[in-house]
Amino acid sequence: MNESEKKVVTIMIHMYCRSKHGKKDALCYNCNELRTYALSRLEQCPYGEDKPTCNTCPIHCYKSDMRARIKKVMRFSGPRMLFVHPIATLRHFQKEHKRKRLFNRKEQQ
Repeated sequence: MNESEKKVVTIMIHMYCRSKHGKKDALCYNCNELRTYALSRLEQCPYGEDKPTCNTCPIHCYKSDMRARIKKVMRFSGPRMLFVHPIATLRHFQKEHKRKRLFNRKEQQ
């Protein structure tokens, strides 16, 4: 599985936890649980390296409560990523755009 995607998710959860729960170095219990869950979902994704973005994926592999939690984290951290980690954000957007095009082509065939 794509290590950069795991890194981006981890960074986003850390940003959220730092801001919302006041944890600077380590994650709180709930955020650590979410991180572990998100990384396990990425590991088990049947699309592998060609996975689409989760919001466009036909398979919803997150439990509904975890999906709500990760959406909350992404809505908070997503816009801030460009300022905190601009290079990682641009690489992530570039890869997501490429994956989206590949996934759409496969769906059309």
